[in-house]
Amino acid sequence: MDEVFARRDMIEPARLRALSGKSDLAGFLQVGSHLGAIAVSGTALWLTWGTWWAVPIFIVHGVLLNFLYAGQHELSHWTVFKTRALNEWFGRLFGFIVIFPRDFDQLQHFAHHRYTQDWNRDGELVRPPYTFTSYVLYVLGPTYWYYRVRRIVRFSLGIVTEPYIPEARRPEVVREGRWHAAGYIAIAVLSVVFQTWAAVILWLAPMMVTKVVHQLQNTIEHLGLAHEPNILENTRSTRTNAVMRWMAWNMQYHTAHHAFPGVPFHQLPELHNALFTEKGREPHTMSYLAFQWEVLKAFAGGRTEADFPDEEMWISDHAAKARAAKAA
Repeated sequence: MDEVFARRDMIEPARLRALSGKSDLAGFLQVGSHLGAIAVSGTALWLTWGTWWAVPIFIVHGVLLNFLYAGQHELSHWTVFKTRALNEWFGRLFGFIVIFPRDFDQLQHFAHHRYTQDWNRDGELVRPPYTFTSYVLYVLGPTYWYYRVRRIVRFSLGIVTEPYIPEARRPEVVREGRWHAAGYIAIAVLSVVFQTWAAVILWLAPMMVTKVVHQLQNTIEHLGLAHEPNILENTRSTRTNAVMRWMAWNMQYHTAHHAFPGVPFHQLPELHNALFTEKGREPHTMSYLAFQWEVLKAFAGGRTEADFPDEEMWISDHAAKARAAKAA
């Protein structure tokens, strides 16, 4: 996706062109390090299964698996590798692992970029407003996985209800859903035939149980910001550490990414510097835990997402301080 969603005068054209260059080397370094870490944690989990050592390894392994979606996201943007086919095939592999088909992901995600925070057209807002309960269930993972699996089943049956999927593309996602279903069934059959729990131990169980860590990134990017067509007002970046930035493929620089989504993941820190740091300004930014605490407080007492004005930001460090001062 090479579309631009911010004012072009935010960065010099020559600098933007330089930052937009793709690199097979950078792509292989990131993909290799992420898959390599999963191979190490998976091996360690298998060797320690049945001992207490397996518990922390199980958590690390599951978190690494979940953050493969960060890679799939970038691969869907065609920005990880300069060689286009590598983006597609690694994207399909990652999508199969995280139960999120690539073609569907692209359609949903591009609608999200083009219509960010538009309740009627944003691909990620085809849902009812959050309540305290629905939000907690989504963050912890039960409803997240229910809808992911249900979608695969629905597509396999030829049922496509998403309004952002054009009629001409629907056979595509149906075919893709059927390939995914066939693959998952084949793994289940082979597991029964060879009487092995490997797929559950090394893949499904850790990935599903630890979804909550990945949801810290998924939820912080837009929730509680204004529903208006201005990237600087409807998107949030995240304060965190280098390990989380590596694992999330620099998606914490989310405002920069939404402004110029054609810039590869490995150039996002420099893009953030060019758009904000060097100009002495900052996008909306919070830490993971501060954000979650503010959301839970906002939904307490029976309030829902629909109780907050669409045109205003209602989750931020500033909003939290203002509420604290008012309470005092």
